[in-house]
This record gives sequence, structure tokens and C-alpha cells, in this order.
Amino acid sequence: MHCGLRVVAALAAGLIGVAACSTSPTTGGPNGRIQVVAAESFWGSIARQLGGDRVDVTEIIHSADVDPHDYEPTPADARHVAEAKYVIVNGLGYDAWASDLVAADGGDGNTVLDVGHLLGLHTGDNPHRWYFPDDVDRVIDRITSDYKSLDPQHASFYDEQRSQFVDNAMKPYHDAIAGIRAGHAGTPVGASESVVTGLLDAAGLDLRTPPSFLDAMSEGNDPSAGDKVTIDEQIANRQISVFVYNAQNATPDVQQLVHEAQANHIPVVTVTETPSPADATFQDWQIAQLRQLASALDGGTP
Repeated sequence: MHCGLRVVAALAAGLIGVAACSTSPTTGGPNGRIQVVAAESFWGSIARQLGGDRVDVTEIIHSADVDPHDYEPTPADARHVAEAKYVIVNGLGYDAWASDLVAADGGDGNTVLDVGHLLGLHTGDNPHRWYFPDDVDRVIDRITSDYKSLDPQHASFYDEQRSQFVDNAMKPYHDAIAGIRAGHAGTPVGASESVVTGLLDAAGLDLRTPPSFLDAMSEGNDPSAGDKVTIDEQIANRQISVFVYNAQNATPDVQQLVHEAQANHIPVVTVTETPSPADATFQDWQIAQLRQLASALDGGTP
């Protein structure tokens, strides 16, 4: 289907307002590069580094000021998806708007990586897979494989890009996780929501916050009174050594917990759902947060 017709399909589905598209998907863009669209910049950063100068990557959400859950796609977003050769969505209900754009596009002539599908997960599972180190590794391998399928003449280039990325760029990230696990395994910690559960688990920390509270806050629901009492007691009695909260979801309930933790001299570590600053690479963003967490666990200032 011509990309103009696919954008019309998106219009008919009520996904966007007004759109236009001038070209149909091609094997590559300028100089034969693969045209890649990533719904979020955390996957886009990885895709860009794995593809090097053989890819052009467009990230739809690339600012920590934008909530991926509630994002409203624009005509330009629909056009980018229609023209892309490779589209990466997180899935699991996290970016349903992106999956809707892909569905409206029809998938004619492009390859789609749905991270949730890749991992064999379903809506209702924790969608924040970029905070699960093993899942990140699987995505790296899949993107590399897809690049090689889309551009087989340069397969060895993509293998080399992957090796450089994994062995060099990502090594400090894995080393930081291993360092926390070696020095602080079993340390009790609290969190404001489920975004960081994968990372805390990989680091060997004991997350004491009730899962029902983490899920409620991630989904924008009110936590139960019982969960509030539990967390208040954990903080008041210093049953946790660090409190980690997502600055992109700082509801009044979360802000109150942060104030309580600070009043009880419990270090507070701030994380974000998407890279901050916006131009940070995936690994630099994650390493900076891990260093803050390590410093807090060591008794310093995050």
C-alpha cells in the first residue's frame, strides 16, 4: 500500500488529524541507509548506535518532559512510520498509540520490532523493559539481526557494531550493576513505582514496597490505604536504606513519600522514565542513575 493510503487509513482510524505523505517505503533512505523509527528514545539510542552510519533513526518521544503513556501522535509521526523500513515499539500497552500507528500503516514493506512480543510478555506485565538488563541485551541482539536481514550486504558491519557496543559502550553499565550487587546485595530499598523494579532486582537489592502500590502508581491509580500505611511505616522506622522515585510521575502521594524519606534521613534517588538530558545515550543515562544509586547505598549524597 502506498504510504499516502496508509496515512489515510490512520486518519480513518481516528489516530491523527491531518497528514500527507509523498513517498512510499524504500529499502533505504539517503545513501542506502535504513530508515528507522523508534517510538521512544531509549530504544532509539540503542538502534542508532547499533546501526552507525548505515541507519537514520527518528525518535518520536525524545524528551523527559513528555509522558509516553498519554502521548498523542501527530501527522508527522504517522508519516515517519509510513516511510520507515524498520519500526520499534515497546508494546505491552505502554505506547499503544505507536502500535495503533503501525497497525493503521498496514506493515507493507517494513519490519516491526514489538519489544513485548519479542520477550513473550503480555499487556499487564511490567512494560518498562528497558530497565531490565537481560531484556535490553535481547533487544540488542534482535535489532542487530533485523539490520542484517534488511541490509544483508553489510551484515559484517552490523556484527562489528554490536561487538563494539556490547563490549565497550555497555560494559560500564553492566559493571555498575554488578558493583552494586557485589557490595549491597540484599539491602532493603523502596520505590515509587514499577519502572525500576527490573534494575533493582538485577542489582540484587531487596525491594520492600508492596507490588500493588508500585503497579497502582505506574498505572495512574490510587494506591490502597493499606499500602500507604505499609510504606509510611517502612520510612518512619527506617526499614529501607534508599527510596527511588520516578521524577516523571511525581504525584502528590509520591512527593509526600519523598518528603517523608528526606525527613527520616533516607537518601532519595531520582530516576526518569526516558533519557535525561534528552540527548544522552541510553548507557550514559543509565550509568549516571546507577552511580547515584551506588552513592546513596554507600551512605553518600545521591
